[in-house]
Formats: sequence, C-alpha cells, structure tokens
Amino acid sequence: VQLQASGGGLVQAGGSLRLSCAASGRTFSKNVMAWFRQPPGKECEFVAGVSWRASAVRYADSIEGRFAISRDNENTVSLEMNSLKPEDTAVYYCAADGLSYGLIYTGEKEYMYWGQGTLVTVSS
Repeated sequence: VQLQASGGGLVQAGGSLRLSCAASGRTFSKNVMAWFRQPPGKECEFVAGVSWRASAVRYADSIEGRFAISRDNENTVSLEMNSLKPEDTAVYYCAADGLSYGLIYTGEKEYMYWGQGTLVTVSS
C-alpha cells in the first residue's frame, strides 16, 4: 500500500496551494482519509479529515475555514489551502485509517497508512 502526496512548494503569505494524495495497493472507499502536518521543530498535528463517503469532514481549529478537504474518488484526497500564513509552513502528510466506516479521529495513532510527506513553505 502506498500513499503518494504531491503539490507542496513555496508560496507567499496570502497565496494558495492544492495538495493531492493518491493511494494505491488497496481500496480506501470505506476508510477515513486525512491530512496531518509537522511544522519545523514541532510535533505532527491533525489538519483535516474526510469520511468514507465524504459525508463528513473535520478540521483543526487552527485552519479557521481557510482549507478545504475533498475526496476526489475512493483513493484520492485533496487539500485546498487558501490564505496561507507563514505558520502553515510544514511537511504535510496524507493518511488513511485501517478500519471501515470509522470516525474522523485527530490522533496520529488512529491512522495505519501514511504517505511520504510534501513540504509547504509560506514566506512572509
């Protein structure tokens, strides 16, 4: 099983980026998929998650309505990031849980599958 994240890069504050994550090796049609991030020198944190039918989404409070997660198909999830701030600088990881029909948890330990990460740098 592989999760391949892409779309990171350097952007000025106030700009936008779209991250994508494509999973392969099994179907995740019944699983929650999510984005986490790890800022430099800090712990990994939950950003956003989407349920198995995209019927529910959940965001970290710090996102403040600036990001939107979407499920393009059963194995692809995207994160549209707008009004980016320097504090959004981080390595962004996509993840998928191993349980079917699960809830959108914010803890890393709830997710079994992880991508390699893509770096987002927001300059001031």
